[in-house]
Amino acid sequence: MTSVADGLHLATRDELSGLPLAVAPHLLGAILRVDTPEGAVAIRITEVEAYHGRGTGEIPDPGSHARMGRTDRNATMWGEPGHLYVYLSHGIHSCVNVVCGPEGIAGGVLLRAGEVIEGADVARRRRQQRKPGADGVVRCAPSIADRDLARGPGRFGQAIGLRHPADDGVDAVSGGPVSLYLRDDLAPGISTGPRVGVAGVAGTGAYPWRFFLAGDPTVSVFRAGRGAVEAAATG
Repeated sequence: MTSVADGLHLATRDELSGLPLAVAPHLLGAILRVDTPEGAVAIRITEVEAYHGRGTGEIPDPGSHARMGRTDRNATMWGEPGHLYVYLSHGIHSCVNVVCGPEGIAGGVLLRAGEVIEGADVARRRRQQRKPGADGVVRCAPSIADRDLARGPGRFGQAIGLRHPADDGVDAVSGGPVSLYLRDDLAPGISTGPRVGVAGVAGTGAYPWRFFLAGDPTVSVFRAGRGAVEAAATG
């Protein structure tokens, strides 16, 4: 994507300066493109989740990394909008968030899933890479279906080629090798629901902060987080 496609434009900080709940729907149908020496990969975003920081919005967000305040881990969430908060999940998966909200107020939108529209061969090689086995031999993972290349936040991060900690804080709106393109208008068919795999009440219908394109095959299968069912039943 050397030029902006019809109906898309390079995101601006102003467009991302609202709170995550307001910004999240506008990221659906948007495209994140990353250019690396391996080649470029672009992903059309089909599923996101909003996360607010401490003191942000009308109700506290118990599912946010910034719910207790600023730490070394979540520092990027408190910076200016348009940067990417890339964190490590379960010590393995690099997950990508778009920082939203005014600088100094933590917020981010997790990029949960998308469709690889450029560089599928590069994304597939990344997704098939595995560490050497006990015998020292590196073996490739089985063939990966197109819909699964970036289906889920860990897969998304691996396919797009963004890694923690090297890429945490990278700017996605300055026209550099990492670029976020927003739609000129809202994508059709937006649905909402509980966030995937989030523990306790933060993963229930009390927080319908997951936004996705209904019927898109790349959208994650919903699964409740630990204790979320019980929290919903007693809420």
